Amino acid sequence: MDVYLWIKALHVVAVIAWMAAMLYLPRLFVYHSVTPVGSAQSETFKVMERRLLKAISNPAMAVTWLAGIVLIWQGGWMSSGWLHGKLALVIAMSAVHGKLVKHVREFAEDRNTKSQRYFRILNEVPTVLMIGIVILVIVKPF
Repeated sequence: MDVYLWIKALHVVAVIAWMAAMLYLPRLFVYHSVTPVGSAQSETFKVMERRLLKAISNPAMAVTWLAGIVLIWQGGWMSSGWLHGKLALVIAMSAVHGKLVKHVREFAEDRNTKSQRYFRILNEVPTVLMIGIVILVIVKPF
């Protein structure tokens, strides 16, 4: 058995879970932002957002990073130009993740000030980053 391939498979599964959460959480915010504060629906969104973040998004991001670092080290990829570009985009994705964490906290405390439109735009950012990451990994243009 090749350990590298098992770690690669783990990395891909973690990325898929992380991206699912990164794409779904802002969509929840779109609907939550137009829900009256204190309503039963608002409280349900809070539970859904917290669970998605704590049970899926945070662990998936951690596994993505850890497995990715092991793959870089085992594969000897550190001098690859495409990897530097990918890492820049993954750092940007992690920053978006941090922004989503902030929004979960704001909604939990009934302090959201952002509009539905803001969250609709924010919902597209992980998609754009993901496209760039996949292109760099598969095509390795530099």
